[in-house]
Amino acid sequence: LNNTMVEGMKVLSVREIPDGKASACMSLVAAADYFVNFREGKEPAVDWREKLQDFFAQDEIVILRKTKRSEKETDIKPWIYRLELKEDGVFMQLSSGSVHNLKPDLVMEAFAKYLGVELEQFALMIHRQEVYADVGTETCRKLVSLEDLGTVIE
Repeated sequence: LNNTMVEGMKVLSVREIPDGKASACMSLVAAADYFVNFREGKEPAVDWREKLQDFFAQDEIVILRKTKRSEKETDIKPWIYRLELKEDGVFMQLSSGSVHNLKPDLVMEAFAKYLGVELEQFALMIHRQEVYADVGTETCRKLVSLEDLGTVIE
């Protein structure tokens, strides 16, 4: 695979998923980790670092979510599992997959609205760091990285 990948992309490992789960591999995805930072010169003028935890501490984080047919207000707070300041950006663990798929740019837009600012176009650099399956129960989430879920293929 690495011989045919585009420059800058590299396969680091390959895992085999158990038979029963392999047919629905993408439906296993339940969460993802992201690191988001601002491009140089595109940071909000306000001190956003001081306000990140207050934003996350809210009981609700309501956004206007666009669907294929309409727009509706949605509380995204239950889909944000972690949100914290890390180095020069924001680390977030979000619900991901076929049931509730929250994109990090929507979280950052909600944060900008909370700050009373508007993000410039192309202000964000978003890096997905990890993808998880939920192997817990309906009442107790237990996230396991997809890499840890399968067995190594060498």
